Amino acid sequence: MKRTVRKAVFPAAGMGTRFLPATKAQPKEMLPLVDKPLIQYGVEEALHSGVDNIIVVTGRGKSAIEDHFDKSYELETELDARGKTADLRLVQEISDLVRVSYTRQKEPLGLGHAVGVAEELVADEPFAVILADDVIRAEPPCLRQLLDIYEYFDAPVIAVMEVPKDKISAYGVVDALPVEFKGSSDRLFRVNDLVEKPDAEDAPSNLAIIGRYVLTPDIFRALNKTEPGRGGEIQLTDAIRNLIKMGPVYAYKFDGDRFDAGDKLGFLKATVEFALERDDLGDGLREYLKDLDL
Repeated sequence: MKRTVRKAVFPAAGMGTRFLPATKAQPKEMLPLVDKPLIQYGVEEALHSGVDNIIVVTGRGKSAIEDHFDKSYELETELDARGKTADLRLVQEISDLVRVSYTRQKEPLGLGHAVGVAEELVADEPFAVILADDVIRAEPPCLRQLLDIYEYFDAPVIAVMEVPKDKISAYGVVDALPVEFKGSSDRLFRVNDLVEKPDAEDAPSNLAIIGRYVLTPDIFRALNKTEPGRGGEIQLTDAIRNLIKMGPVYAYKFDGDRFDAGDKLGFLKATVEFALERDDLGDGLREYLKDLDL
């Protein structure tokens, strides 16, 4: 029987070294994109996709994430006393968004290892994986698009996007064949293999894996068969290669815009574009940008 995806795993135990010194004392997932931390964008995407049970895989120094999604009685009391009802509502909405559980990855041993740490909380259910670094602007949400594929085929599906040849070596890449779906044959693919960060001339396609996955519990068996790679890390890409041996895995070229907020330039681009969309900031920022002597 096909099972509904109710849970989303957020691996958040990484050290965020690309944003030092800002991440020396705060999690990279809590870096603000305009006025909202990165991880909240992913949590809201899960919620708007119909997934409201969030599992965050944390590590040392990540308590700010737990505090963010918890109630803040002192702050709420102060805002209420000052009559700041709009701010009070905003703070309360964060803690009321979803149900959040936490589990700890004691050592940063790779994305695959982080997903494996969540096994006990996921239990024997299909689940989503969302990487907060990848902020995706899409309607319907990227995760919802993947869930539609999962619900139709009852099989794992990963998000992909086309990447220029000169940048493909920075990504995991799929070797896949197109599958016709709803009258189109250029968005859905059945995956034959995955290659992690290939040289441009060796890349099997220009379809790069992006930080959204819908996986079945079989991934945990696949992870158990996955040998550690460089640095002793267990990669999710390698585990999905093992998963392919157990049954079909699909890749979907999602409809939307992806920002690599784990990269400084990508983070800045996302900040500008999201701010331009805001009613309270867009006009002022647009005028400021026009006045710059670029």
